[in-house]
Amino acid sequence: MKRLLKGGRVIDPASRIDMLADVLIDGGKIVKLGRGISAMDAEIVDCSGKIVAPGLIDMHVHLRDPGLEAKEDIVSGTQAAAAGGFTMVACMANTRPPVDSSILVEGLRERARRDGIVRVGVIGAMTKGMEGKELAEIGDMKLAGAVAISEDGHHVTRSNLFLSGLEYAAMFNCPVITHAEDADLVSGGYMHEGTVSAVLGIPGRPSVAEDIAISRDIMLAEYAGAPIHIAHVSSKGAVEVIRAAKQRGVKVTAEATPHHLVLTDEAVYGYDTATKVNPPLRSADHVAALRAGLKDGTIDAIACDHAPHAFEEKDVEYRYAPSGFTGLETSLGVILTELYHTGEFSLMEIVDKMSQQPAKILGIAGGSLAEGAVADITVFDPEYCWTVETDKFYTRGKASPFAGKSLKGKAVLTMVEGKIVMRDGQVTA
Repeated sequence: MKRLLKGGRVIDPASRIDMLADVLIDGGKIVKLGRGISAMDAEIVDCSGKIVAPGLIDMHVHLRDPGLEAKEDIVSGTQAAAAGGFTMVACMANTRPPVDSSILVEGLRERARRDGIVRVGVIGAMTKGMEGKELAEIGDMKLAGAVAISEDGHHVTRSNLFLSGLEYAAMFNCPVITHAEDADLVSGGYMHEGTVSAVLGIPGRPSVAEDIAISRDIMLAEYAGAPIHIAHVSSKGAVEVIRAAKQRGVKVTAEATPHHLVLTDEAVYGYDTATKVNPPLRSADHVAALRAGLKDGTIDAIACDHAPHAFEEKDVEYRYAPSGFTGLETSLGVILTELYHTGEFSLMEIVDKMSQQPAKILGIAGGSLAEGAVADITVFDPEYCWTVETDKFYTRGKASPFAGKSLKGKAVLTMVEGKIVMRDGQVTA
């Protein structure tokens, strides 16, 4: 079916396009981009006053499938992605059982093709059972279609094992994503260690735990000559370490989450378990450093670390609640509200961090509106004002630190391979 996206402001960082233009789609691909396009047999989609961008990609989500479907599954997770404007997500391996073999990668990819409404990239585990004792079938998983490997939720503490994983993954051109926190230093902590934790009487997780772990992982990657990606950077020390590593030529990339970019540990006042996350929300000086790192390219991408939990899991005392919360349906709105409407970042920069850069890091197609490219497209209205109502989320996880917040900016249409899967907030697929 032909569709013509008419009159929108087209922003495509890959080609540095920022102009009012039309986009013609046929056969699931972009066939023409320019001004004054006409096609009598095409469905016209009025995009006046809207931004037409390459499909947003989130490279760090937890779909909880297989084994933890009470929290989320492929259907609900990809519906949430479509509602948030994402055309592709990459799901982490810490499921039950962990995705640590080619059979599990193939099975999950097949279920995603069958049940998902956006593209799903599968991330495999670095070690068997995610136990940190023996390397998993990294090569086989990559050949089976895994887009990366990661022990997200865990830090591989054995340096020799992590080094072997880096070297082995590099042989298959497979990105390694590391969740870097020193387990001994954060043991027993439930939030950022600082003034707020002292006032609340909650044991803290010091930022130096992240700095140390990231330093080790980058040094091993540098020694191996292998690329490495740092997940959910949250500390100012980590930003400095990554910046210095890039300056000396280490093949390191990094991501930050919307919550770490806009919230501080003061959000924990009130003991709302929707603010509990690892790494934790930190103080304002860390937030400022993250924003500076995002601005200067030290941090390459924005990823929401969507981590839904069942209601009853979060409805407990703060120390007993699991870490993480939903993010796919608020990510774009939070970023537009806090980074674009404050004048700190341009729309070109935001689209780049949420589309082109994740595609580059994972080495996948996407992040472009070039003629001939697959028609994965996100249309959003940067002026749309709305209130976060978690009971209306598509995700099964309703915990969000942004619940009840007023946001400005929202996806209004999500298109995957030319098919509209979300229009005006309603998932259509």
